[in-house]
Amino acid sequence: MTVSSTPSFIPESLMPSRLVSFTSFNNNTEQFHSAVRAQLAQDIDVLFAYANLPSPLLDACRYVMTGQGKLVRPLLVASAFDSVNQSNANDDFNRADEYVDKSTNKKAKQNSDLASLLENDSDYDMARRAALAVELLHTYSLVHDDLPCMDDDELRRGQPTAHIVFEESTALLAGDVLQTLAFEVLTAELPTFAPYNSAIASQLIAIFAPRARRMVSGQMLDLNAEASANISQSDLEAIHRDKTGALIEAAMLMGGICAGATAPQRMALQECAQHIGLAFQVQDDILDVTTSTDTLGKPAGSDEKLDKSTYVKLMGVEDATSYAQSLFNDGRAAIIRELSLYESSSSELGNDANNDALLALIEWLWARKK
Repeated sequence: MTVSSTPSFIPESLMPSRLVSFTSFNNNTEQFHSAVRAQLAQDIDVLFAYANLPSPLLDACRYVMTGQGKLVRPLLVASAFDSVNQSNANDDFNRADEYVDKSTNKKAKQNSDLASLLENDSDYDMARRAALAVELLHTYSLVHDDLPCMDDDELRRGQPTAHIVFEESTALLAGDVLQTLAFEVLTAELPTFAPYNSAIASQLIAIFAPRARRMVSGQMLDLNAEASANISQSDLEAIHRDKTGALIEAAMLMGGICAGATAPQRMALQECAQHIGLAFQVQDDILDVTTSTDTLGKPAGSDEKLDKSTYVKLMGVEDATSYAQSLFNDGRAAIIRELSLYESSSSELGNDANNDALLALIEWLWARKK
């Protein structure tokens, strides 16, 4: 076990190794998310100090990485990490109880110390690296999407886009370097981080790289589908399983891998992510026509302006909303089946008896307005 010089991004009160369910903290979802965001902000500063980028490239990178984004993908990393860790720690605790019945209390004593051990485990720092990686890659995609040659947008995350504030060439290079840093951060020798775990890093790269490629392919498919009058739902889903869903898959799987997810747990995370990735895009299509620019932080109605193929255009707002809810429920059911500490006969959102970090995040996503 490698000892980190800094605490993990998981708040001490929410440490999964304390073997208490997230139900105890179901009113503190925002506290959990705030802690993840705060750690990410510190890690972005550390990374940019390490990268030693010239100006105005550094200024542009800081500008786009410190905007008021939702940070959904880092939150997915942290929440998947927390949920898998909590599930596995609970299993260890139950096995310890069985062992005590047959022998001594030595095993139980070891498990009671998990909190102090895991607090210093380098796995947390690998999850911090993964959270950074997915946000760097996502932000690069936004910077490039906003360029005049793509969507030509002037507002992102409530502020002028990078090519408006800086020269277009600087914005282009900012996207390029954020993409490269997304991979470098997984194995870089960074101050305030424990040395990277090579076994975990290789697994993360194997998950991350093909999904980064799929994200770009999905963007191309999306551009190809503009002004298409006869696109089907299956065609639309094929676009967004890559454009939006691939990085959401990566985030959840990378969080799980850092926590030591088993093969069945990884399958559950991937199944959940596939549903949530589509649901997230359906929501975006709905919000684009039902929410104001001020709330969205980007131009409302941009899909219609660009004549994009959307779920709202295909099925209308009401049916698209029902479809999104069914996707969220299917994603939630996959997690309850494999990771939840509770049994449930219902997959309906809003059932507080089944809250853990990942389930709480799914409910938070379902309620989002931007």
